[in-house]
Amino acid sequence: MSVPASNERAPAAARAAGPSRPFFTGKVATAAGSLLVLVAFLAAWEWGPGLLNMPEFILPRFSRVVQEFGLMWENSELLMHSGITAFEVFVGFVLGALLGLVVGVVLGLSPTTESILSPYILALQIAPKVAFAPLFVMWLGYTIYPKILVAILIVFFPVMINVLSAVRTVDPDMVNLVRTLNASRWQVFRLVEFPSALPALFSGLRIASTLAVIGVTVGELVGGNLGLGYLLVDGEGQGNTSAVFVTIAVLTVIGIIAYAAVVWAEKKVLHYLPRATTTTV
Repeated sequence: MSVPASNERAPAAARAAGPSRPFFTGKVATAAGSLLVLVAFLAAWEWGPGLLNMPEFILPRFSRVVQEFGLMWENSELLMHSGITAFEVFVGFVLGALLGLVVGVVLGLSPTTESILSPYILALQIAPKVAFAPLFVMWLGYTIYPKILVAILIVFFPVMINVLSAVRTVDPDMVNLVRTLNASRWQVFRLVEFPSALPALFSGLRIASTLAVIGVTVGELVGGNLGLGYLLVDGEGQGNTSAVFVTIAVLTVIGIIAYAAVVWAEKKVLHYLPRATTTTV
């Protein structure tokens, strides 16, 4: 009796596919490893200072920092200061990203304009941003505007550079193809150049989302009576190391949220791009 060809191919296909692996094995192992590292870090933070006879004003125990977080939440209006800093980060990030996008596109489409403006943009980037913070405070006072301006300066450059490079490296064959269909200059930009620059734009936004937190914090450290930077200065002035750790932790959380928001938006906007696949032996 002859065996159907489909039955002959099935075992071969099964052998080629290899042994089946649980889908979530890799993710669970990664999450478990990360959790284990976190637990080990917190345990070392809790009992390490005591074993080393380290004074609390140098490195407080983790439980002491958690206790200070509760006190600051009740007495120091930690939520209000965190909200102010988060708002400044959001506004500075959005305005800086928009400015970087516009300038990057303009310079990418016009080499002449880039040749004229690039020395001044480079000089602005080389100049330390911390030096601008006192100047902005002198101009605008102890308001939120100096902090937002510092964030804009820091966010602008990585976004601009990424967009500029992406616009310059657009596939010329795609541009010529659209032009053969009698597309206008705006249509070429909208259909080819801008979509091609989106991956690079989001790469710049990832970097900028973390830099925005740094810019706002610098502005609040230099001249501010509100925000987490102000709490940093206040905790340092009182010698309250636990309060400094709490403030650093909250700033870190704000940065993580900003970065995660960019990653989420990137997945929504760039869902049409093929995902890279990796195989393990």
